[in-house]
Amino acid sequence: MTAPYTLRIHTRVRDIPKETWDACVGENGSPFVEHTWLDCFEEAGCVDTSGSDGAGEHAMGWTPAHLALHRGEELVALAPAYFKTNSEGEFVFDWSWADLSRRMGLRYYPKLLVASPFSPVTGERVLVAQGQDRGEAITAMARAVRALAGEAECSSAHALFVTDDEAQAWAQAGYMRRASVQFHWFNAGYRSFDDFVATFKSKKRNQIRREAAQPAKDGVRIETLSGDRITPDIVTAMYRFYTITVDKFSWGRRYLNRTFFELVAERFKDRLAWVIAWQGDVPIAGAFNVQKGKRLYGRYWGATHELPFLHFNVCYYHGVQQCIARGLEVFEPGAGGEHKLARGFRPTLMNSVHWVENARFRHVIEDFVVREREAVEAYVASGGEE
Repeated sequence: MTAPYTLRIHTRVRDIPKETWDACVGENGSPFVEHTWLDCFEEAGCVDTSGSDGAGEHAMGWTPAHLALHRGEELVALAPAYFKTNSEGEFVFDWSWADLSRRMGLRYYPKLLVASPFSPVTGERVLVAQGQDRGEAITAMARAVRALAGEAECSSAHALFVTDDEAQAWAQAGYMRRASVQFHWFNAGYRSFDDFVATFKSKKRNQIRREAAQPAKDGVRIETLSGDRITPDIVTAMYRFYTITVDKFSWGRRYLNRTFFELVAERFKDRLAWVIAWQGDVPIAGAFNVQKGKRLYGRYWGATHELPFLHFNVCYYHGVQQCIARGLEVFEPGAGGEHKLARGFRPTLMNSVHWVENARFRHVIEDFVVREREAVEAYVASGGEE
């Protein structure tokens, strides 16, 4: 007789051995669900490990509740999970849902979230142990998450930026499947940056060449740093670039603190591919990039100098050049930005899944989710053409 599934909740990712966790992530899994990445958030205080939802300005309503699904004493799957008291730092926006819930006389928070904090990057969210059936494990975890949300008196449960196959499995377990879009670059076997630029029509080709040539005219040198080349001075510069950008906008939030930057530079350095733009010996701009396998991921950017096309070069063109030089297949430069279309990035479908406990509220938003997904799928299919 097969033993039933049981769910264990861990309030720190380090309560689960790193070797156990990362074995479930695997060599092809997202770097943003690796043990070290999640642990750096927790040690730095960017999420609240006290359970009080009051660890400081950086915690922003994230309380870890990492999930370990067992069958008897056998580990089946893990999932990074958090109890949330707001919708900060998620990048799948449900503020309107929270407002609608309030107007209907319902409580929206807390909610249960399966995600990597502040990381709008698609990847496996159910980390299946070796030897386990992936489909069965995802379905069992999805059901366990619903049950936990109910026991914890959460209004809802969500899994963000899940892979296509996970989205299908969560949907079969009763979750609504929502769609959003990002813009990614795909390597079509380009031999050089010029080879890539040659694929554009004349007007765009000339535009890209003009933009890509601008840093040299301004005396700017751009390079990628990783490993031991990320010194304390580089950490200081990168953190400064990050704060400049988030402080510039009214909606900006300092989700990350300096300690987090220091920790990842020390413990996650083999995954880092930080881009630094220099003017002489002075770092004037940077992008917090991460590389794993055949993918490059762009996260945070900032600059101390306003120079023409500096953003495009630091965040896009340099990354494309690195992908071509290193034989990387995909460059994901982060959320948002239709301006990426003109620079060779393609609209790409993102998946999230959502379960809402209240039937009346669920019925209202189901229609919205279906219509939203149809519109996003049509946009992606069109390649971003109007």
